[in-house]
Amino acid sequence: MEAEFSTSVEYGLKVSKRIYYGKESASSSAPAVIPTMTRSSEAEGYLPTAPTVYAVIPEPAVVDNPDVPSYQPYVHGLCEPPALIPLHMHGLAMEIESYLDTAFVVVSGTWRVHCVMAGRRCDCRIAVPMGEQGSLLGVEVDVSGRSYRTQLITMEDTIDMEKVVKAEGRFLKCQIYTLKVPQVDGGSTLSIQISWSQKLSYHDGKFCLNVPFSFPAYVNPIGKKISKREKIFLKVNSGTGREIIYKSTSHPLKELTRQAGKGSFLYEAEVPAWSNADFTFSYTVNSVDFFGGVLLQSPFLRDFDQREMFCFYVFPGNIQSRKVFRKEVVFLIDISGSMRGDPLENAKIALVVSLSKLNPEDTFNIIAFNGEVLLFSPSMKLATKEAISDATEWVGANFIANGSTNILLPLNQAMKLLAKATDSIPLIFLITDGSVEDEKEICNIMKGYLGSGESICPRICTFGIGSYCNHYFLQMIAHIGRGHYHAAYDADTIDFQIQRLFASASSIILADIKMDTLEHLDSLELFPTHIPDLSSGSPLIVSGRYDGNFPDSVKISGTLADMSNFTIDFEVQRAKDVPLDRQVLARRHIDILTASAWLLGTKELEVKVAKMSIQTGVPCEYTRMILAQTNKGEKAPEPILIQQVYNKLKLEERKLELEGQKIIFLGKLGLGFGNLTATAKNIPVGAEVAKPSDPADLLLKAASNCCSGLLDRCCCMCFIQTCSYLNNQCAIVFTQLCTALACFECLNCCYELCSCL
Repeated sequence: MEAEFSTSVEYGLKVSKRIYYGKESASSSAPAVIPTMTRSSEAEGYLPTAPTVYAVIPEPAVVDNPDVPSYQPYVHGLCEPPALIPLHMHGLAMEIESYLDTAFVVVSGTWRVHCVMAGRRCDCRIAVPMGEQGSLLGVEVDVSGRSYRTQLITMEDTIDMEKVVKAEGRFLKCQIYTLKVPQVDGGSTLSIQISWSQKLSYHDGKFCLNVPFSFPAYVNPIGKKISKREKIFLKVNSGTGREIIYKSTSHPLKELTRQAGKGSFLYEAEVPAWSNADFTFSYTVNSVDFFGGVLLQSPFLRDFDQREMFCFYVFPGNIQSRKVFRKEVVFLIDISGSMRGDPLENAKIALVVSLSKLNPEDTFNIIAFNGEVLLFSPSMKLATKEAISDATEWVGANFIANGSTNILLPLNQAMKLLAKATDSIPLIFLITDGSVEDEKEICNIMKGYLGSGESICPRICTFGIGSYCNHYFLQMIAHIGRGHYHAAYDADTIDFQIQRLFASASSIILADIKMDTLEHLDSLELFPTHIPDLSSGSPLIVSGRYDGNFPDSVKISGTLADMSNFTIDFEVQRAKDVPLDRQVLARRHIDILTASAWLLGTKELEVKVAKMSIQTGVPCEYTRMILAQTNKGEKAPEPILIQQVYNKLKLEERKLELEGQKIIFLGKLGLGFGNLTATAKNIPVGAEVAKPSDPADLLLKAASNCCSGLLDRCCCMCFIQTCSYLNNQCAIVFTQLCTALACFECLNCCYELCSCL
């Protein structure tokens, strides 16, 4: 899918060469020269690196300057798939609010349909790249007297919609979502506001924010008199009340305010070209030891859950000499047939690097699994240089992708290996790209293991690769095992993400954490259910809902790496300027409740998650996103009203409403619950089933591609016109010829042949 998108953008940039901008274009900042893509860069070459809007061009003939028509020769043929021309951006502003470990980003901009002649229309596709663990919260569009606004509705109300209309929203990659605005006039200006949430990463004691904000040269408008002013407003609230030390930023921010634990910044400038670098910002909270607190907040008036909220956080501080627990680590690596190629190779690299970071007193083992298990050693091995070297050789010789997937077998084997752990933290790292039928049984078996109390319970960390595995199963296993869950949806990020997961989960400095106050509350719902350990590589945040009286301070207890007891008192305060009630905790709560709903199979939990999703605007598995249209002068419908309307509409009425472009169905933004069929067939991560091309369609595509690359060559267009007069037998010969050339990857030769006829 990424490769098709990049190719469509490449076609679009070639088609846009026919646009004439007038005399001033010669001395203006014209778009950069289009590079030639190689096979390795094909999928990535033209993927958006910041919010971008594209004109969808199925007919190259409509491409022209709406202000200065060039009257170029008519272009015959169609682009299949349609070409995508990046629109010129005329305004840009971004607002970021950061609370605890979550940032909320709002990007506002204006884009002009500069590439479609006056009097003609095209669809426009909006692409939204989001940062780490990004979640799309909303899109608002104003264009030509029409307004569009995204809303969430329950899954039940979209069942019939899915039968009558194809969803117009989709993910290119996990963090790039695209949606369509229909039929925009050439020369129109789209005013768009996009909002999403994302996580701040934490390493070396720093919170780091990275927002996609790198705009390619070809979105810069052409013309010396066009103003380009970009603005970034940043508000930081660590939630701690402690002094913040700002470390680095990618753009020259001016400090506006500074208070204990928070501050605000502004960057605003007239620029010759839009930002070509992602926005980054990092800070630390001044402390050399553990610190934390408890934030309380009452529910807002229309909250369906009227229980009080709390958020308990512990940060490891900046101390580097804090002793970490000795580790006993078992790596479970999926080597089924679907892991063939980059996924398994990158997992091998990450495994070898992780082994090299073990301390000499740590022990380890490796279990490769598909339908069976293959052990590196019958018992745990000390992490000596010799043992790590032997393990590296063993991995190289035995990690061969083949066979089916069985996850329970290696988990049981790992539990047996770690059964006698006493003065260390036993860790299991499960890495898989597949989904299996007995996932709920596995969860229940792990609950039995970890609730036996016979020894120190192993921490289970899970890592999902691609979209075929059940990420909610992996999250649930991690919650049960008081471990960490992470994922990589693209093969090229597997190595980095696995190493980061291992670095965070293997540096535990405080274990078996308890909060004494929780036992005295009238009722309690905790997210996650079991309090995880604190590691030097990540802060600990636990939240929940409760009834009862929270005291003014709470006592936190735990076990340090030297097996001594540790206690600390944390202050309890009201969260006056941290919006816990809406979105700071929403993504965390929704994911955990969704995993629980999947495991328990209860409709009540699904309804609860859907209500929470609609209330907070955070998508989930039980809601779907739509784009609702209103005309100029009309009031945009409220989310609750939209829900009521859908409850009353019949199938045929929905169909008419959709065909009238009043409501556009964007579909789901969730991960899904795995793909058993794809796992059973060992379909590789990201593989797409190629549809057989009709020879006539292939010829038409080749002709239109040729037109977009060789626009001024009338002979190509004459060739297409000539083809329209050929008899059936001759047309068949031409299509067979071009198909044969395409099969031998000689399509470029076909283009040149056409241009010379």
